[in-house]
Amino acid sequence: MDDAFELVEPYFAPPLDPDFRPAVLANKAFLMDVEESGMGVPLRIGLERGDGSISTFDTMCYGPHSDRFAANLTYAERLVKFLLWQRGGWKVMVGGPAAIGEHLKAVYAPTGARAFDYDFMGGVYEHDFTVEIMDAGAVPDTKETTMPLGRHLDGNRIGIDLGGSDYKLAAVQNGECVWAEEFPWDPKTQQDPGYHRERIMEGLKVAASKLPSVDAIGGSAAGVWINDRVLVASLFRGIPKDLFNSQVKDLFVNIGKEWGVPLTIVNDGEVTALAGSMELNANAVLGIAMGTSEAAGYVTRDGNITGWLNELAFAPIDYAPSAPVDEWSGDAGCGVQYFNQTGVVRMAEAAGIEFEAGLGLPEKLVVVQDLMAQGDERVVPVYETVGIWFGYALAHYCDFYDVEQCLILGRATTGDGGQIIAEQARQVLEAEFPELSDKITLHLPDEANRRVGQSVAAASLPAI
Repeated sequence: MDDAFELVEPYFAPPLDPDFRPAVLANKAFLMDVEESGMGVPLRIGLERGDGSISTFDTMCYGPHSDRFAANLTYAERLVKFLLWQRGGWKVMVGGPAAIGEHLKAVYAPTGARAFDYDFMGGVYEHDFTVEIMDAGAVPDTKETTMPLGRHLDGNRIGIDLGGSDYKLAAVQNGECVWAEEFPWDPKTQQDPGYHRERIMEGLKVAASKLPSVDAIGGSAAGVWINDRVLVASLFRGIPKDLFNSQVKDLFVNIGKEWGVPLTIVNDGEVTALAGSMELNANAVLGIAMGTSEAAGYVTRDGNITGWLNELAFAPIDYAPSAPVDEWSGDAGCGVQYFNQTGVVRMAEAAGIEFEAGLGLPEKLVVVQDLMAQGDERVVPVYETVGIWFGYALAHYCDFYDVEQCLILGRATTGDGGQIIAEQARQVLEAEFPELSDKITLHLPDEANRRVGQSVAAASLPAI
């Protein structure tokens, strides 16, 4: 983090993470200083996706003659990082001082600090990733498309939610869940795609046995999915590229053909938001699933979804120099280290909780939850820390989304810990962001829906 870009200590200090420096506070302080300096100029960021749609974000920065100009570089880089993973894009258009654009071009390059993002976005949109520098007025206006998602409740349906440590299945009859179960698996380390196919088919057959027939299958999983084909997904990170291209990309298309029913699979964050919209009978919903990773999705005021990525797991929320680094993307302070089982276990270890050798993250999370149920006093600060993180992160998300309802669910919210997370987040909003506290309602579903709500919503995806 550039010394010229000032960080802000939060009013609520996470008990187990005193170095936490929320992105939202640093950004707000930066913009206030820019305004008070009288030397602010427009900064307009545009992102173009593969279908030609464009997202534009307008903000301000210090002008070229300001002695604080260097602070612009960190602000703009973290902003572009967030926008890329929220909205997606193969081309970033930087409208503002040329030095900011040049910095971003160097950082988001094959040999730059954000080489992972350069490669990822280029691969997703099948374009060479590009940063273009122009005047703010030359950046095109927003050109978005939205579409309806799911909400089909007729017939006998199977919903499947594919997580990194388990997958959840639901059998649904005319909108009513008649059976739901979780199946443990270990997909990330597998190099043979046959493992994924066999385990998924095995679960589908169990779900089918709970129904008189199967009319449709809907699914959700982390990653980028287009027309039921997977382009990028951490579930398959262990599979060699040639096998991925030949056996994984069309895996679910082929499963649908084998079952002979409509099959739809989309990003799990979108289904999280859909689940929230359906449960609450409301729109302008941001859904956050805290499971193996952090999944996010958004339902607009019109009840539709966008063409955005919404991969907030890789969007930065903590600007602390000591923020943990994600082993996959190589970046620090992103949601993937905070709002999931990784974040809970990381803080449990900081609280002095020891785990048996050889336990994986899912098993460690169960230990933490069991200790919580037993009243172990070391566990409460773990969930308080996650809740404070989330309160500041939610305020940050609201700088990029129009939110009236926020739904949190997933394995990491199971038990009384989920209540603590929600309550701490509400306290942060009330004290630090009262305008958001008055606008946003934060929801924590009942225990069953927290764990399998996504698979039920996923069942509603295909039209029969």
